[in-house]
Amino acid sequence: MKSKILLTILALFLLLSAFGQKASIELTFTAIDSAAYVQLDSVKVMNRTQGSEVVIYWPDTTLTLGIAQGDLLLCIGYAKISSLGMKENHPGNEEFKLDQNYPNPVKNQSLVSLYIPGKGTVSIMVTDLQGRIVINTDMQLDKGHHSFRFVPGHGNSFFLTARWNGVTRSIKILTSEPNSGNQCILDYIGSGNGEPLLKAALLRDGFRQESGILDTPVTNKNYTFQFATNIPCPETPTINYEGQVYHTIQIFSQCWLKENLNVGTMVPGAQEMNNNSITEKYCYDDIGDNCVTYGGLYQWNEMMQYTTTQGVQGICPLGWHLPTDEEWEVLEGAVDSQYGIGDNTWDGSGDRGFDAGTNLKTTNGWNYGGNGADLFGFSDLPGGYRDVSGTFISIGDYGYWWTSSVGILFNAWNRDLYYDLPEVTRGYNYKTYGFSVRCLRDY
Repeated sequence: MKSKILLTILALFLLLSAFGQKASIELTFTAIDSAAYVQLDSVKVMNRTQGSEVVIYWPDTTLTLGIAQGDLLLCIGYAKISSLGMKENHPGNEEFKLDQNYPNPVKNQSLVSLYIPGKGTVSIMVTDLQGRIVINTDMQLDKGHHSFRFVPGHGNSFFLTARWNGVTRSIKILTSEPNSGNQCILDYIGSGNGEPLLKAALLRDGFRQESGILDTPVTNKNYTFQFATNIPCPETPTINYEGQVYHTIQIFSQCWLKENLNVGTMVPGAQEMNNNSITEKYCYDDIGDNCVTYGGLYQWNEMMQYTTTQGVQGICPLGWHLPTDEEWEVLEGAVDSQYGIGDNTWDGSGDRGFDAGTNLKTTNGWNYGGNGADLFGFSDLPGGYRDVSGTFISIGDYGYWWTSSVGILFNAWNRDLYYDLPEVTRGYNYKTYGFSVRCLRDY
């Protein structure tokens, strides 16, 4: 009997030792902006399971790392993106510069930056395609970078011309869709002696952008950071799924469906969803047109197709999955203007961040005008939710989205946006609530 006990203890020890052992793997990093090569400045690798991190710097883009089986890594790449028109000013090579606005084409608003090598008067004129002057202003500016917010009026394209010390620079600004506004707006944001100013997550850490990838590698792996944003996903601009066409949106290294999922057969809000061969959905107030506008509302188990494995495909198209709590955190860090990817502010509950919510919400469709800027094309709409009693609540005020991560006890993590809050709220609710669903493309 003693020998059997000893053998059992020895087998258990070997099993625990095997799980505790760290494997040495090699991770190699590169980066692109859409399809064009981008040189990385640095890469930070955070082991979210072990709570450790390491940073490597260009030209070293390969990291040998010891990790245990199942460790979740958050890899954050930092790069200078020349396509933004943001360049360093080298001493002895200073000149008056007007950078191309970003994003271009413009949907709602855009960032314009210029650099003057000495204090003086800068004249800025904006004209439409017919040559009509829509903005004409002079201002005294100090040496350094200066940033402006440009909101297009009604028109498809504009020319912005800046003049300083007898030197003229011009850019062409395109609009991605007709703007109902009748007046162009050019607001001065501020100045700096270094790189162009941060504005609404268009730039972070001066001229550096950051892009994040989550993974649980088990062997040597090559990673490619994507630095394109606010464009359709390069390989898959649209998805045909269950008789509907969904658009896609690239937000750095994440490719999301641009619309909430609307798949399945509508069932009454008073009815619980069942584990059967039919995908079921709620439509707000049991009105089918609300599903067309806002997408369906789903109980967590129905969305997951009755598994608890986070990151599962669930009711998403093939090649796509239900985003995890961590993947939502990466999105929030990518779009917030103050707190970056991997910042510990995203690990908290309640209202988090600075303006990630504003930057994810549509500019219209929210009650009382809302505060959405939709800077990254994510286009969140306030579809409300179905509560545990079967009642529909808060359309126009709130949008709620499930994650595929289990929360505390019988709950699951979710995100919600409120019409006038700039933050994103992280919470957990009973799985019998009916929330909206977004899908994320497999990496």
